[in-house]
Amino acid sequence: MEKLHCSSDRNFGKNSQVTGFMERFNLQVVRRFWSIAKTYWFGDEKWKARGWLLLVVLLLLAYTGLSVVLNNKRGVLISSLSAQDQSRFWETIFIFVGVLVLYAPIIAGYGYLRDRLGLEWRRWLSDRFINNYFGDRAFYRLDRFYAEVDNPDQRIAEDIKSFTQESLKILLTFVDSLLTVIAFSGVLWSISHSLVGFLVLYALAGSIAAIFIFGKPLVRLNFEQLKREANFRFSLVRIRENAESIAFYQGEEQEANHVKNRFQDAFDNYKHLLFWELSLNVVTNAYEFLPFILPALVVAPSVFAGEMEVGKVSEAQGAFMRVFFSLNVVVARLQSLTSFGAGINRLYEFSQYLEPELDSHTPEVIEGVNTQPRIQTEVASYLHLEDVTLYTPNYRQTLVENLSVELSPSQGLLVVGPSGCGKSSLLRAIAGLWDSGNGKIYRPALQDILFLPPKPYAIAGTLREQLLYPATETELDDTQLKEILQRVNLPDLDERFDGMDAEDNWEEVLSLGEQQRLSFARILINQPKYVILDEATSALDIPNEQRLYRQLQETGITFLSVGHRDTLLAYHQKVLQLSENHSWRLLSPESMQQEISAST
Repeated sequence: MEKLHCSSDRNFGKNSQVTGFMERFNLQVVRRFWSIAKTYWFGDEKWKARGWLLLVVLLLLAYTGLSVVLNNKRGVLISSLSAQDQSRFWETIFIFVGVLVLYAPIIAGYGYLRDRLGLEWRRWLSDRFINNYFGDRAFYRLDRFYAEVDNPDQRIAEDIKSFTQESLKILLTFVDSLLTVIAFSGVLWSISHSLVGFLVLYALAGSIAAIFIFGKPLVRLNFEQLKREANFRFSLVRIRENAESIAFYQGEEQEANHVKNRFQDAFDNYKHLLFWELSLNVVTNAYEFLPFILPALVVAPSVFAGEMEVGKVSEAQGAFMRVFFSLNVVVARLQSLTSFGAGINRLYEFSQYLEPELDSHTPEVIEGVNTQPRIQTEVASYLHLEDVTLYTPNYRQTLVENLSVELSPSQGLLVVGPSGCGKSSLLRAIAGLWDSGNGKIYRPALQDILFLPPKPYAIAGTLREQLLYPATETELDDTQLKEILQRVNLPDLDERFDGMDAEDNWEEVLSLGEQQRLSFARILINQPKYVILDEATSALDIPNEQRLYRQLQETGITFLSVGHRDTLLAYHQKVLQLSENHSWRLLSPESMQQEISAST
């Protein structure tokens, strides 16, 4: 629970988006990148990962060496044609073809191994993030309390994919550039010393200028584009998940306008991004034009004077271009680098909420979070609340004050009160979802408690898996499952859907009442020690509600219910009444019934 409280600066999403490229691609961004990457390269699959990487680098070395040979033989080919030397020409052709025979599979193998390594890395990192996302119910806390970590689904699905694939591409591009500079600089130096000096100065000047001019706006716009595209996709998913409610309310126009506004946000930002990309492309194309003619201008006097073969022009130009584009890698890949930098920061921000201990340089914890009181939860063999005061997560509203109540084994406790007084919030505190407050909660281990919300959760799977959830490893045959369906008044449910192994969109094909009865079947199957029901029969008629609660009483399971119907009083031994003024009363069902009768 506590690890989500130790997080990176809450203002990260607001302030760091506007920092410049040099601030993102300095030691800080390298540290952020490494805090994520090291978990794989020094983790349980490190030797496998390093082995893949070694093979990729070896193929890259072979590719660079063959590139030098091809560049040299291209110049020799032109020189042999100029000198009309047939034997030298055909010898060069044979060597050229032989190198190409090796060159093609090496390039293909290099691409395959690089992408395969990226895929393995993505699998491993996705598993890690998914485990942490579901561990300690982080998915719930992020959704309810940390809105600045937007669209975790996109960060897991898209940002991890981009992080792993782009990391390898960028790393290997720089390794390739380094090898190319080393290999071809020697070739270029042997032809013209002045070309090497001019090339280094020209490439460095262009790279520095491009970074300072275009880096800051491109990083900011790419970061914002990722966020706005994710918001647009989420708005469409939200429509699909709430289609029936929207149709009942006839809210099509409002929802359509909302989706259009989300798209317009992404559209407007992308227009600005395209403008800066256009400006960068204009400058880059002009900047990359000179190297096409400069080698010929430098070497031409020696060729005209007969001091150098004409093929040396081609060789010098090929070597010059290879070295230039290797030194010019930052300018050439500036757009992808800025997009990659934005993705790193989104993934780093996400990782700090899930695993803040990964980085010892993590900023201070959220201001004020650890200074607020917390409800202490301890595992016990019974349910007991001791002097519990419960606040909303932001501590702005008090829901219940100094509540002390104990639920004896095999008994039932009914929680009642007006809407908004904190009934469901109290269940969240018992489940450990909320801890804003003080006091102590003694409860059985969570695996011994089954919570039933008003709208049951329908998983994606078979009817059998629906019944067994959450303990899907439980082994019951069709006859036993059929008997349980009959007990909850769903005798023909399996027949309607062609058996227990039928798959369907259960949330759509089953009514809310059927879903609530199905959730009661889960109680009979899982046999937990405690059950907590939050208006779990609100969609049922009275006869079905009576039938289910009688089944529950017969099991001997201890249960706590939240409800509004006075018919529930008959199945509980205690009644906890909460009030809007934070007070509470513990009554007997008979006393509660008398008060209800008197008020009517």
